[in-house]
Amino acid sequence: MNWSALSVFIIFFLLVTVLGFVAAKWRQGDLNHIEEWGLAGRRFGTIVTWFLVGGDLYTAYTFIAVPALMYGAGALGFYAVPYTIVVYPIFFMILPRFWSVAKKHGYVTAADFVEGRFGSKSLALAIAVTGIVATMPYIALQLTGMQAVLAAMGLGGDWPLIIAFIILALYTYTSGLRAPAMIAVVKDLMIYITVIAAIIIIPVKLGGFGHIFTAAQAALATHKPPGAFVASPKLFMPYATLAFGSALALFLYPHAMTGVFSASSRKVVKRNMALLPAYSFALGIIALLGFMALAAGIHTKATSAAVPLLFLKEFPAWFAGFGFAAIAIGALVPAAIMSIAASNLFTRNIYRTYFKKNASNKHEASVAKFVSLVVKVGALVFILGFPQQYAIAMQQVGGILVLQTLPALIFGLYTRWFHRRALLIGWAVGIIYGIYMWGTTGYKSTTYALHLFGHVYAAYAAIWAVILNIIVTVVLSVIFNAIKVNQGEDRTHASDYHLEVEA
Repeated sequence: MNWSALSVFIIFFLLVTVLGFVAAKWRQGDLNHIEEWGLAGRRFGTIVTWFLVGGDLYTAYTFIAVPALMYGAGALGFYAVPYTIVVYPIFFMILPRFWSVAKKHGYVTAADFVEGRFGSKSLALAIAVTGIVATMPYIALQLTGMQAVLAAMGLGGDWPLIIAFIILALYTYTSGLRAPAMIAVVKDLMIYITVIAAIIIIPVKLGGFGHIFTAAQAALATHKPPGAFVASPKLFMPYATLAFGSALALFLYPHAMTGVFSASSRKVVKRNMALLPAYSFALGIIALLGFMALAAGIHTKATSAAVPLLFLKEFPAWFAGFGFAAIAIGALVPAAIMSIAASNLFTRNIYRTYFKKNASNKHEASVAKFVSLVVKVGALVFILGFPQQYAIAMQQVGGILVLQTLPALIFGLYTRWFHRRALLIGWAVGIIYGIYMWGTTGYKSTTYALHLFGHVYAAYAAIWAVILNIIVTVVLSVIFNAIKVNQGEDRTHASDYHLEVEA
């Protein structure tokens, strides 16, 4: 047991626990209304939204998994950096429109928008179920980061993880989205301090970046299979499509959309798309921790342990504890937002639509709070009851699933030409084909080699699936529109997509 690291860890963990409960009084609103509990009343300005969305997207698993992939496989792990750079210019154009129409009509989830735009409960249900299914293992996966740092401090067994998630469940239930928003400020400051210290102290102790890169290249060559310090030509297309596909999928996840919908105006959303790349800079440094672990002589079969072991070796124990607290808190923030987003989807687009259409605001919020607890318990059972490798594989397919919502969500923001039934069939075809491609690899890889005209094209399966999805949607839309199949009622208007509310 590393008592110095553990003591510092506990102090900061208790600090954010107190903040989680205090947050219920911050920018106080009626938490018996789902817009107040699940979106904090849509009142967050530029700074709070920046911390919230940043804390939502750059998770503990990012802090652990990106350098772990660099540690184990080498250059392929660096795909996370270009994808988090490409994503912001794309969604700079898209998300302000989404925010405006959601604000105008009181939409809490993306599935709310789909139902309003296309007049289709079935399509909205498909979007909601996809979001929930893709989010559940993502929540579970946050625990791998927490497990890694707890194990590094000598806390074995499941009980520390269970205690942490009970605390998380209680303050999320009490404070809603305000809790992770307030905690995200502390968490991000801690991570930036840790990253700045790592990029200065560790290279100095290891003899500079020249030595780090040389040692990492030599170490990767000894791995079985060998890791690539520089990506080979056969990795170019998988690397590029994984980066681009991940970028397209990122803001389609329910938790990302929840963070955006909580903003106070279109201007806040735009500012955040301009400012959030600062996290990508930090991510580039974080990725290099994998190479630093190789250069430091860290040897572990569990690649997720590479960064915690590096911190213990190169930092004083007290500062390692500070870094571990940053990572663990970095697991709680996105886990809270993800559980809120999943519960919003269930409550709004499944429970209220199919079970209790006339639910009061208080009843709706009560159901959302209860479901957020169920989601956390489910995630905890998932990670404790199944091998971690299975959870990781499930997270990899999350992008395949979520990307199939792109035609309905993104195309639907700009045009009503696509037919609602065509969108539903295209979604189903994309989901089935994506899972099929993943299955052909034995559920071990999301890269699929497509054979076309005598050539082999290996790419991220999500890209192949969404291309087929779009083709099916376009062809069927032409047919359904030609034979005048009922398009459904569009409850939105062109002006709704440009609504502005001053921050």
